[in-house]
Amino acid sequence: MRVELFPPDSDTEPRHWVRHDQAFAMMLQPGSIEWGAKRSTLEKFDYAAGELALCHRHEGEWVGLMNVPHLQLGISDAALMASSDGAYGEVELRPSRKFADSRLGALVAAARAEMVAGFPSGRLFLDSVEQAMAVALVNGHAVRHRPVQIYRGGLGSARLRRIKELVHAKMEDDLSLDEMAQSVGLSTAHFARMFRKSTGETPHQFVLLQRVERAKSMLRDPNARMLDVAVACGFKTQQHFAQVFRDVCKVSPTEYRQNFATSEAIWVPETHSEETLRL
Repeated sequence: MRVELFPPDSDTEPRHWVRHDQAFAMMLQPGSIEWGAKRSTLEKFDYAAGELALCHRHEGEWVGLMNVPHLQLGISDAALMASSDGAYGEVELRPSRKFADSRLGALVAAARAEMVAGFPSGRLFLDSVEQAMAVALVNGHAVRHRPVQIYRGGLGSARLRRIKELVHAKMEDDLSLDEMAQSVGLSTAHFARMFRKSTGETPHQFVLLQRVERAKSMLRDPNARMLDVAVACGFKTQQHFAQVFRDVCKVSPTEYRQNFATSEAIWVPETHSEETLRL
């Protein structure tokens, strides 16, 4: 998924944008943009913060007056096709100059927060956000589509075991949603839905929890450095590790280690007096 921030632009000369990915934009502040399929037919649209625009895929867009900062996101063909179960080959979406969608808005906000933080969560997080965006776009804007199929079952025990083995073997790596799906022979969208049905968690949540469990085990060693623990558990920075650990465990890694050491010191093996042993 491509994520780009566009600041206010004082240049009023129309420009032609052609994107290979399906692109849409969310306005970050109120303002106006001129859109059009042709330079001679630009039309001005006034936006409130949070409103969206879905670009024309094949013709590109002529863009003129642009005095509103916005975030533009590119969704890959693979994500769109996976979300429609590959039923129609390339997925065609209806362009829309201005619309509102609370679900898409929340997903864009998550992508923006990740970008501002320097993308600490890795590929799997953005893959999951992109897949959720693709599902929303296909359901709401596809020219030809069938509703995304709802699967009643979940992943079998063999597939779940394979996923867990993959996560543990590659915990230090930047796992992708596609890599996890391929390991069990499923499309990314199908895999994500089946996985959540089976575990009650998204693949990204599952991987984070596995990383935290490994971290808890390593933190019980008083000589393990925090940075070494963070890297071994697949976190890009010590700060991101500390934030995720606190979110999951409600204490910082340092506090967890101190609490563990205290509980170990308090526990004393039961001893028996000579009198007791005679009985």
